[in-house]
Amino acid sequence: MLIVKKFGGTSVADKERIMNVAKRCIKEYQAGHNLVVVLSAMGKQTDVLIDMAKDINPNPSKRELDMLLTTGEQTSVALMAMAMSYLGVPAVSLNAFQVAMHTTRSYGNARIKRIDIDRIRHELDQRKIVIITGFQGVNKYDDYTTLGRGGSDTTAVALAAALHADKCEIFTDVDGVYTADPRIVKNARKMKEITYDEMLDLATLGAGVLHNRSVELAKKYGVKLVVRSSMSEAEGTIVKEETKLERMLVSGVAADKNVTRISLIGLKNVPGIAFKVFDILAKANINVDMILQSIGRSETKDITFTIAQDSRDDAIKVLEEKKDLLGYSEISDNSKVAKVSIVGAGMMSNPGVAAKMFEALYNADININMISTSEIRVTVLIDVKDVEKAMNAVHDTFGLEE
Repeated sequence: MLIVKKFGGTSVADKERIMNVAKRCIKEYQAGHNLVVVLSAMGKQTDVLIDMAKDINPNPSKRELDMLLTTGEQTSVALMAMAMSYLGVPAVSLNAFQVAMHTTRSYGNARIKRIDIDRIRHELDQRKIVIITGFQGVNKYDDYTTLGRGGSDTTAVALAAALHADKCEIFTDVDGVYTADPRIVKNARKMKEITYDEMLDLATLGAGVLHNRSVELAKKYGVKLVVRSSMSEAEGTIVKEETKLERMLVSGVAADKNVTRISLIGLKNVPGIAFKVFDILAKANINVDMILQSIGRSETKDITFTIAQDSRDDAIKVLEEKKDLLGYSEISDNSKVAKVSIVGAGMMSNPGVAAKMFEALYNADININMISTSEIRVTVLIDVKDVEKAMNAVHDTFGLEE
């Protein structure tokens, strides 16, 4: 059996944890399995490197930042290979360049295009454990790129797909996927299994347990995904196409505080204005989530939308540069907001789910600023100070507790 295992930064934060991961992998290796291990940088090392860069240059180029950040994972994989060798098992560490993990050319948020697997297969044929850097790739200029926060998950799933692995295990500091963040909702319940679509929405909407692009890849290539704890042997949560368990109305609640709301006031009420606004943002590589358009006075309208907080400055800049083209009278923004969402495939055949959520928020005296829905999701924008109260109120209302 070929297994891809990914361990996050907390799992390899120090010598003790590195040795723990090494022993855990060796146990399966000795049982006859082939292993490819993907690692993140140790602990908070990525943040440390970013701080170092900003101390030297407050606005470093994205290329040089990627050149720096990729050293974090290279440290992890080299130390892990040394640990396994010390424990008597052959292992080899490979970075994205040595594997040849080809990505798009964009720095800081590249996407994997293809992976050359010949080197990996050769090392596996030598009965070595292959340890590969997560989070990074190489573009057409032979420059290092990074895949964005949480990108090691995507690396692991992409490798599992390319190698036709039997399963891909994502090890984190929690022992599976919960109905809500157990640090916020104390009675949150661990799920035995969840569908790709539900997991994708939860990941996109703020559940930090998996990177959303990794779930997209897993769904596209049918990779069996398991979320498990690196600290215990507990069974995790299986992410797959369909679940056998009785369908719950709502599977989980997620929150995202990395949100900025931007409003363009006094736009002309004519065809094409919305297209111009969002085309400008798209060309600046700014992802827009919730959108609200309202009719104002004197043949004008307002458009309000949400973006990630780290895109706020870029969005304001390009919109102000295009003020004459767009013709708005005022632009405003608010970063003291957050998204709270419910997700569940069972919502498709059950009317009234949104109303039940809104009732829970009303009973908790929480005001809703914006609403967005899909077949399996309802998202509301609220004040960031109300997030914990909202999550607990909604979680209790839908009976998701243990």
